[in-house]
Amino acid sequence: MQEDISKYEEANITEESNNISNTASGSGIIEVRNVTKKFGQAVVLNDVSASFEKGKIHGLIGRNGSGKTMLLKCICGLVPVTQGEIYIDGMQVGQGNETTKKLGVIIEEPGFLYNYSGYNNLKFLAKINKKISKEKIRQTIQMVGLDPDSKKHVGKYSLGMRQRLGLAQAIMEDPEILLLDEPMNGLDKHGVGEMRELFRSFADQGKTIIMANHSSEDIEVLCDTVHEMDLGVISRVK
Repeated sequence: MQEDISKYEEANITEESNNISNTASGSGIIEVRNVTKKFGQAVVLNDVSASFEKGKIHGLIGRNGSGKTMLLKCICGLVPVTQGEIYIDGMQVGQGNETTKKLGVIIEEPGFLYNYSGYNNLKFLAKINKKISKEKIRQTIQMVGLDPDSKKHVGKYSLGMRQRLGLAQAIMEDPEILLLDEPMNGLDKHGVGEMRELFRSFADQGKTIIMANHSSEDIEVLCDTVHEMDLGVISRVK
């Protein structure tokens, strides 16, 4: 994995990219401003600032433990920041507003009820917000390459099938923003190609994607901007 990241950096870090400011400019649909996250004395995010423009695919790279996943958790409000602020479309995360309703999220391995089918899992989740129809659930399952009529329990799914179902869960209510942590995990070459096409179509529709990924090829093919994280510190490399 580290070799992949190094290859990407060698190919893409130029004198121009080194001069890019890492401070939030105020123009992005997602603004991260001087965010620090601590657990006790351990600093997981260290004064992180970044701006993510609407309608683009933004990549996060870095070794395991660099802070990529924690940053996504803070953006979606799962983990409160110790210092700093995060804004989604002008609204501050964690202030009791509706910022999270704009988000579709896959962080770490998606959690499902293993004794139910993929369709039934999504049907249960859809009842929370009551925004979409059963037909929309079926269409979304088909969109990610699964069969909505399959009776197979999720516990019998392969890792790649669970990843597809997790993506279906993230996109089924048509969110404006997708936060995807290793979205290609468990997918074969054909599946990766399908997901790349799907993600690019979302960006073409004006959706914003932040994607943490260790694959230099996925980052190179998909991402309009790239930020690297190392020991909780962020820097823009594309």
